[in-house]
Amino acid sequence: MNTTHVRTHRSDEDLPRAEQLAWKIAEVAADQVEVADEVADMVVNRVIDNAAVAAASLLRHPVAAARSQALAHPVSVGGSGSSVFGTDAARRVSVEWAAWANGVAVRELDYHDTFLAAEYSHPGDNIPPVLAVAQHLGTERELTGRDVVRGIATGYEIQIDLARAISLHAHKIDHVAHLGPSASAGIGTLLGLDADTIFQSIGQALHTTTATRQSRKGEISSWKAFAPAFAGKMAIESVDRAMRGETSPTPIYEGEDGVIAWLLDGPDAVYDVTLPDLGEPKRAILDSFTKEHSAEYQAQAWIDLARKLHNDYPLIFDDQERVASIVLHTSHHTHFVIGSGANDPQKYDPSASRETLDHSIPYIFTVALQDGAWDHVESYSPERASREDTVALWRKVSTQEDEEWTRRYHSLDPQEQAFGGRVEITFADGSKIVEEIAVADAHPLGARPFGREDYVNKFRTLAADALEASEIERFLDVAQRLPELTAEELPGLSFSARHGLLASVESPRGLF
Repeated sequence: MNTTHVRTHRSDEDLPRAEQLAWKIAEVAADQVEVADEVADMVVNRVIDNAAVAAASLLRHPVAAARSQALAHPVSVGGSGSSVFGTDAARRVSVEWAAWANGVAVRELDYHDTFLAAEYSHPGDNIPPVLAVAQHLGTERELTGRDVVRGIATGYEIQIDLARAISLHAHKIDHVAHLGPSASAGIGTLLGLDADTIFQSIGQALHTTTATRQSRKGEISSWKAFAPAFAGKMAIESVDRAMRGETSPTPIYEGEDGVIAWLLDGPDAVYDVTLPDLGEPKRAILDSFTKEHSAEYQAQAWIDLARKLHNDYPLIFDDQERVASIVLHTSHHTHFVIGSGANDPQKYDPSASRETLDHSIPYIFTVALQDGAWDHVESYSPERASREDTVALWRKVSTQEDEEWTRRYHSLDPQEQAFGGRVEITFADGSKIVEEIAVADAHPLGARPFGREDYVNKFRTLAADALEASEIERFLDVAQRLPELTAEELPGLSFSARHGLLASVESPRGLF
């Protein structure tokens, strides 16, 4: 690995291109190193994972809105167009709008993979733009499934490497600011572009995808699902402009009016960003982890612990009057972003949106404790959220930051890194239950790590109500053969909804 020291430079210092972070990223993307078998296998897993959560979200309003926008944009010249999840396989749309619609479908339920370090990320958000471009230009450029695997591996590598080194949330910048550059890099690898073209696309993508974190604060809106799709769409447009010879703001990270100086730690900041050496395989996807439950990743381990407590202490939580308080001792992020430390009254509001409840660990822990399970639909229903005994217990749940759990959250040692904490449940008679959990059951170091069978089962389960059984099996066959697919087979990495399903949801009207 190669570490680059990144800092702000005055314009009169004339920082050479070869020393700029965007150039270093572009060189990694342009390096056509072969993908290791275990990385290719994990790429297949994540393609299946994305499709699973997209299938489960087809009837949700944001997904229907994004899909209707995409279907209003016919195939552009220069390629064959791209597929939209849920629509007929023969129907293609303009490449950037397919990435938009599919990106929203993937993110809507907050149910796909995650990587957490200095910054938070959902690296699976790289897949929709890379795959859309592959479908659009597959036959024209003779792209194969192996090219798609290589492009996705690059997207994961760059996003995870940036997330390890550069915190965005500390400055209230949304984490998709790392996605614009990573998706551009992934597309560059897919197409075999030169480093100069990728460099220009990275600068444009970063410049257009920096936004505030208000999308994840207070009453969280449907834009949470659209934000990564927008970054993927901007990445495609940035690559297109760069391929036509257009340039970007330079140096985008290090300039005196650039990202570091004004959006991040300021003119005196220094970041150490570690990237693969040229010729070194891109393996970062292996450090990411998926979700067994449809909730913010920091809630995954807590759902598993609540499920265990429900099973270990049957009936004890049925009467909320017996419980005096429940305190979750956890990391800084869990406490201040999805816990009571956020000081968001919406996190205790039974009428809050699904997106808000998804970011409320007091609510999530309460329901999982009472039900011993978590469902991506029923656990968020208004009826479930407003249940009287749930509301009473919910308001007894709080979080506290624990320095040791914060340290483990930020540890770079995979064996030590943790996203859970310790729960202390105090009863009215003064007795206590104290338990802890470090990582989710599905985590690579968890009680039941996810493997290929689990990803396949997740797809079959979530797609069961939306797809015909034959379509489920067809998609799984194509997806699991991804590294060997021909250009003509790439459109098969989508799926058609059960006949008449999409007609049951209103297609919102807009300008297009």
